[in-house]
Amino acid sequence: MAASVRSAAAKGVTALLFLLLAFAGHSLASDALSPTTADPRISIHDGFVDERTCSACHADQVAAFSKSHHAKAMALADDETVRGDFDNSRFEHDGVVTTFTRRDGRFFVNTEGADGGKAEFEVKYTFAYEPLQQYLVDIGGGRLQALDIAWDTARRQWFWLGDATPAKPGSTYHWTGPFYRWNRTCIDCHSTDPQARFQPRTNEYRSTYVATSIGCQSCHGPGARHVALARATDVSSPMTDRGLPKVEASTCFACHARRTRLLDGYQPGKPFLDYFSPALLRRDLYFPDGQIRDEVFEYGSFQQSKMARAGVTCLDCHRPHDAGLKAEGNALCTQCHAETKPERFVDQDPSGVFDTPAHTGHQAGSTGAQCANCHMPERTYMKVDPRRDHSFVIPRPDLSASLGTPNACTTCHAGGTDDWAAETMDKWYGTQWRKRPSSARAFAGAANGKQAAVEALRALVSDRDQAGIVRGSAIAAMSGIGGEDISIDIRAAAADADPLVRLAAAEAAGNIPPEQRLKAIGDLVGDETRAVRVAAANALASIPPDLFGDRRGHLEAAVADLRAYVETNADVAEIQSSHGFFLFARQATAEAEAAFRRAILLDPTLEAMRINLAEFYRATGRNDKSEQTYAEAIRMAPEQADLRYGHALSLVRKQELAEAIMELEEAVRLDPQNFRYKTTFAVALDSAGRTDDALDRLDGWAAGGDADILGLALQYSLKLRRLPEALKHAEALARVRPEDREISDLIGQLKQAINGK
Repeated sequence: MAASVRSAAAKGVTALLFLLLAFAGHSLASDALSPTTADPRISIHDGFVDERTCSACHADQVAAFSKSHHAKAMALADDETVRGDFDNSRFEHDGVVTTFTRRDGRFFVNTEGADGGKAEFEVKYTFAYEPLQQYLVDIGGGRLQALDIAWDTARRQWFWLGDATPAKPGSTYHWTGPFYRWNRTCIDCHSTDPQARFQPRTNEYRSTYVATSIGCQSCHGPGARHVALARATDVSSPMTDRGLPKVEASTCFACHARRTRLLDGYQPGKPFLDYFSPALLRRDLYFPDGQIRDEVFEYGSFQQSKMARAGVTCLDCHRPHDAGLKAEGNALCTQCHAETKPERFVDQDPSGVFDTPAHTGHQAGSTGAQCANCHMPERTYMKVDPRRDHSFVIPRPDLSASLGTPNACTTCHAGGTDDWAAETMDKWYGTQWRKRPSSARAFAGAANGKQAAVEALRALVSDRDQAGIVRGSAIAAMSGIGGEDISIDIRAAAADADPLVRLAAAEAAGNIPPEQRLKAIGDLVGDETRAVRVAAANALASIPPDLFGDRRGHLEAAVADLRAYVETNADVAEIQSSHGFFLFARQATAEAEAAFRRAILLDPTLEAMRINLAEFYRATGRNDKSEQTYAEAIRMAPEQADLRYGHALSLVRKQELAEAIMELEEAVRLDPQNFRYKTTFAVALDSAGRTDDALDRLDGWAAGGDADILGLALQYSLKLRRLPEALKHAEALARVRPEDREISDLIGQLKQAINGK
């Protein structure tokens, strides 16, 4: 696809044949791009061309690309593309029976539908190629849903993608719900220039794309100008203007990243952070040392690496068209990690002797001697799909022992312990490796809410040798700990040269008091990067526009960026609901209520959307509506503890204490580990004159060692003049708070009072 017209001519393509093929848009190689039947969703968008046009001049590249998984990312379902067993096969999980059949060259699935009943659905498309293949069905309204039963191409068997208890029919995580909706969740990355085209008024989709699967223009951008220039250029002359943007790493990251889409219309060559906001190193996505935990694809992982900072890109390791590796085994790594420093690296020196038993500790050629197995350990997603970590970590079994992070040693040697692995590394390398700086302890401390982690995180933020995503994640983690004023740190991060640090500063500002936010991140509404502007506008929602002074114009532009982001994600309930809070903070009450209601319409079974509406009603003084909204949510999800708890508080506000106590008891039953529910339940019992009952409950919970539980138990023991019980709880509380002098004094008074009797 990247070959010039001149190189095509050098391979014997005559000028006449070139023109004929260019206009016909077809060659033998184009058969790989040509569907056997017309796909009704194909539409040649403005600036694009039919994908088959590319093969006229770039047959070799098209032939190579046709072998890649990218080329097979999505396809019309037919005998050539469907890999699963549709010969009357049967699969059962958790009582759900699904059968797979074919008739007249078409493929059908009979399974549980959105209403809970069995129904037959026709498979319209295949999705992915290996190690698993999913199937898309049309359930009406333009919605394509991905079945949650997939085909394991290696074991040649069906398997269920879910975990734990299956979702209820029609709910968010049922295969018929929004999470499995191709138009919403998957569309960005499996087709060429896909456009969801959600219709908010009808709640339907009119999705289209230039090609069913990933094609040339997915990476090279719209080809109409390129084709026009090629047709206007003498075939014997080189094209000085190719009419296409340069393919670079951001082109890959548009899909290979855990990110939120900010704006439609991304094309290769455009700034990644103007169209996407990437996830930082959150603890639900990454381990404290930066290794992958949840499925994050490659961007956030690779950005942490020294290689990324040295200028290494995806195309240094992967061939551009078939996406295979440029070299086999360790030869891939020794392209750069050779004895002599490669000239391309100025500030980094990757040289050394690494592909030897002296470095690997394993016999040459063995599994343990492979660079990737130690520095890019695999983690399996979707049950059968192993992905390699791209942060290129050095194994640290010592950190695994203390922090629970994974390491390649015990991942491979399943019977070995972390201590064994660490001692083995001591024998190989000495003990200096244990002293290598690591961000793991700082992020682990932040995950546990430890104030002591603040200084370690602050050091990470100020360390210019750290990657931007690490420094940004550190400022975000600092803001989540609480207790210490970090507005000055956020203000410094907001002025950083790295856009990921500024993005994190804008997000972190949401965790400091509103009155401090304008000073900390006010300038970011005029940032050059859209992702930063959108995050800043969101965090500054409650600040009156008049306070922005000469930055007010920037503010309104940033708010317009935020509005475009919301419109781009018009079918995502969570984003619409979040926007409701933004509108409420800006005192646009009617618009906020509409946003909350729109979120519920988009995903009626997602209880968080109803909680947000109920809390909005509470904040606006409409307690009756708040209680009614909670009650509606409970009817849909009666086993959700947070709904019961929220409903209880709404009943308290309505002074319906008896009903509130019943709901609180349910909340505690459903989530017995939640101490907040327990303390609120006890307070409610006390308020109802049932202090004895409250104390009996607290006595049963006191063994958990929670300070709030023990404090209430102590308070109610004193209230009821049950002094021995009060002493027991005071002594337990003293063990939790040994520095509290008041408790120590109380213990002495209680002992004196008891002995005095």
